[in-house]
This record gives sequence, C-alpha cells and structure tokens, in this order.
Amino acid sequence: MFELLSLLLQVGPLSRVAGASAAMAVALIGNPGSEIPGRCAALATVGKVTVWKREASPTAIVFRSGMTIDVDGAPKAYHPHDTGALNQLAHAGHAGRWWALLTRDGQPLLQGPDDPAPGYYMSMTSLQNSAFPETDPRRYLDASAVPYVALPKALASFGVHLGDLVAVVNESNGKVAYAIFADQGPKDRLGEGSLYLANQLRNTPVPDALGTRQSLPRGIVYVLFPGSGNRRPKTREQIAAAGARLFERWGGRAAIKGCIP
Repeated sequence: MFELLSLLLQVGPLSRVAGASAAMAVALIGNPGSEIPGRCAALATVGKVTVWKREASPTAIVFRSGMTIDVDGAPKAYHPHDTGALNQLAHAGHAGRWWALLTRDGQPLLQGPDDPAPGYYMSMTSLQNSAFPETDPRRYLDASAVPYVALPKALASFGVHLGDLVAVVNESNGKVAYAIFADQGPKDRLGEGSLYLANQLRNTPVPDALGTRQSLPRGIVYVLFPGSGNRRPKTREQIAAAGARLFERWGGRAAIKGCIP
C-alpha cells in the first residue's frame, strides 16, 4: 500500500476525519520516484480517482474515470429559459456567481443578431483565442465542435496546463480520441469532456439537445501530456495529429495496460 505523505493542495469538498473537517480532494500519495513493477507510479488522488505518472518519453499523467459532459463554449450551451439549450442554466452558475457565462456588471450577456445563436447566453471556456474580442463567441472553444477536456487547477502542480494534449480511450469499445485541455473543471473531480469528444468515443452519437446527453460510464482512460501545448487553441486536425504522435511515442494502449490496474 502507498502511504499518505501530505495534503499539500487544499482543494475540493471537506471530508470528516475524526470528527473534524479537512480538505482532502487532492493528496499526494506514495513516493513519486518508486513505481509498482510494470506499472506507473501512483502520484495523487483527486476525489476518488488515482492519478498515475509514467516517466517515459514523453512523460504522461494517467487516470481512469468516467466522463461527464461539458458544453461550455458552445453557442447554444445556455438560454435564459433553457429553450433549445444544450444544458440547464442552473449548471452555469447563479446570480452573483456565473462561472460559465460572460458577464458585464454581474449580468450575463446575450448573443446579438450577428452571433451564431442570438438570444442565447455567451458561454466561456478557460482556454481562449485572443485573436477575437471578449464578446465574440469565436474566442471560446465550442464544446459541440472541439474535442476538449476539463481538469481541476490542482493538476498544474504536476505540469499540466491549459492547451496541453490528451489521448482519451474508451475501454468498452476500444475507441481512441485526442483532445486539448481547454476548461477548468470542479476541484474535486476528474473525468469531464466536451460534447464533441464524448461523441467521438461513443458507438452512436447523442443528439445535441437538452436532456438527451448521457455521461459515459467508468472505463474512460485519460493520458495527459504535460507541456505538450502552448496555452493556445488548436484546430481539430492539429489536436488529432499531435495527440496521436505523442500517444504512439508513449506506447499507446499497450502502455496503459502496463501502467494502471
């Protein structure tokens, strides 16, 4: 067993320990320099998910989880009345704290007549295209058109930053897709991807409509390549080509089997 060394990153929900509260969403475990024979070194836990690291070339951070669906950045992500939206407005925040919407003076902004989805809110992603102004929907990565993952800020401690590339494997059907780290996710959870990425991994894509999207079950493996990006968006073609090269160099699916239980 690995011995808990330290709770260095105080993120995530509070857990009860001996009747007291303690922030334990992310904890370093084991000795990062000592590996289980034939596997990666256990590096940390985020929520209930173990994060592993393999000191191969290229170095990769690996974990197995499910996949909840992120629609942020899509023109039709959120609507004032949920009309035709990809997600319910309640998932974008609330008055005084809108984390998924562009706001001005605390009020979420609506798209205008020249925008892709007039009357829908302007939805943001953490990774942005600075070539476009803040109020242009093209500044943000469209979850319905771009394969991306959302990750907690805590992974920055392991060298993972916005714009880095990810290989994502669905173990149930063998499908592999490539993505970019484009959105900050909940601090206590791993396993979140854009609608486009989820549909790449499914046998049958799910319609882009409120209430029809389903999370993918466990058995989704994420292989993150720290330092592989430049903190800028990439096209789908660039993501796929660069991600595939990195995954092949790392060892592909065979390396996953030798990395995590």
